[in-house]
Amino acid sequence: MKNLNQVGSPQEPRVIGLLVAPGSGRIPPDGELLYGGRGIRFISQGLGVGEISPSGFDAVEARVLEKSRLLSDAGAQQIILMGTSLTFYRGPAYTDELRDEMSEVTKVPCTTMSHAIVDSMHALGMKRVAVVTSYIEELNLALRKYLEDLHFEVADIEGLGIRGVDAMRAVPAETLVELSHRAVAKAGQADGLLISCTGLNTLGLHANLERTLGIAVTSSAPAGFWHVMRLAGLPTACPGFGRLFSL
Repeated sequence: MKNLNQVGSPQEPRVIGLLVAPGSGRIPPDGELLYGGRGIRFISQGLGVGEISPSGFDAVEARVLEKSRLLSDAGAQQIILMGTSLTFYRGPAYTDELRDEMSEVTKVPCTTMSHAIVDSMHALGMKRVAVVTSYIEELNLALRKYLEDLHFEVADIEGLGIRGVDAMRAVPAETLVELSHRAVAKAGQADGLLISCTGLNTLGLHANLERTLGIAVTSSAPAGFWHVMRLAGLPTACPGFGRLFSL
């Protein structure tokens, strides 16, 4: 199968499909760190996003349904589109329409990363949030509107202005921690922190940030795996990774 990546044993029964931004189909490590050894195999298809921007997303839009079919043909029983800004930049109605089209063409339950972050925010009781992103300002504005359209209050949003897909993975943890503290301080009285961008390495930050900031934390890739496990009707708890994974 073209560009199909996988982690987990081929003998394991549950197969979850991931549509990811890099053309290589690289699977974020969070899934195996959280749920490895539970009888789950993650497979992926890469969309080949060239740039984290609206024009970069427009260029790959036509590939989403094609790649979704490839995942279902390979045995995926649930599918998630693992691109946060890719799925929020046109607003909630577009996100819902995209999810529904994916489900229609694959005949399996599908979801998106934007649905995942919102699901996690509701589960954690977030209403007034501070937000940290890797994004350019255009996408920060789109994310603010997306969350506000869904009745969240965005108290502050801080972005890194990164466009490169591979550059996201190189952002140091220290940078994300510093930006998180800045956003929460500027927000004042926030009840949650969202770190948005699938490419950022955030799973190991949740528990420590929750301790130091005193509020709930969610972020893209961890929330994506948590959400698709819920979609599959599978247990999501994983001790040591913060409040979301104690639910």
